[in-house]
Amino acid sequence: MWGRYVAVAGAYAACYELTRNFSFSHWMLTAGLRMACLLLVPRKFWPALAVGEALPIAEMAFVHMSDYGVAWAVANTVPPIVFCMPIVAWLQSRLPIIRAGGEVNIGMIVLATLLCAVMNAAENSVVLSLIRMDDGSPAPSVTPQIFLAWFLGLYLGALTLTPSILALRERLAAQPKRTVTWDAIRHSTLARDLLLIAVPSLALLMGIASQTEGTALQVTRMAMALPVVALTLRHGWHGTSLGGLFASVAMASTSFSLLDPAMIQAQTVIAFVLSTSLLFGVRVARRQAAARQVLLAQDLSSGFHRH
Repeated sequence: MWGRYVAVAGAYAACYELTRNFSFSHWMLTAGLRMACLLLVPRKFWPALAVGEALPIAEMAFVHMSDYGVAWAVANTVPPIVFCMPIVAWLQSRLPIIRAGGEVNIGMIVLATLLCAVMNAAENSVVLSLIRMDDGSPAPSVTPQIFLAWFLGLYLGALTLTPSILALRERLAAQPKRTVTWDAIRHSTLARDLLLIAVPSLALLMGIASQTEGTALQVTRMAMALPVVALTLRHGWHGTSLGGLFASVAMASTSFSLLDPAMIQAQTVIAFVLSTSLLFGVRVARRQAAARQVLLAQDLSSGFHRH
């Protein structure tokens, strides 16, 4: 058992370090990794997750302790996942992640993501308020813009990774022997639409964004939500999840400065579209599943009458 705890802590620390290297204030992928692990990892291993998250955070905190003060360093070593654990545990006791019919509870995931983003943004604000600059200069203060940037970065980062991981997990479970084959990918309509709809349109919008600024840049960023809507209508919440992953990566690539007010506006639109599309995508998936059941029943009935 101790070997398992060490393995979980080490694996989570490695994945956390990887996602942190791709994260910044407007797009915190660590929040997505954190939420996915809390939803999927058995609760008895949650202490190992906390240790795994504390390790890379503590290393960074003590490297900069002389710059920002002991109080900041000590507070910063507390892993944010410990503030999310009671929220997720409370929601799971009332809103199970898997419904009775085997359907993923997307509403619960969106709510948990929202609450944890607020909690972690508040915790970041408290930690920031403890900074004492080594050179005696005024410490940075928490402003509404900074809090909003943190909240949206955490929320969007979680919506980028968590639903995608759950969608891929569900699609993997539907494969024979839970094995992904090249033939399955080649015949997947979702993979085809991602390749033919999402990738070309987002690549075009990224190219336009690199050549524009001001209002035109904002419109281009917000247009990155359109492929997500198209994939939602065709594939339900699985399309939203994977389309949102591609759209979030594309939008993050257009950020040229930290705490950019224009980026915050675009993030708000993308986060709203992703949230509503995930919830609406559940209804689309239900209709598609019902339609498949009708077709299956018709095929069985036809086969019976032929015999």
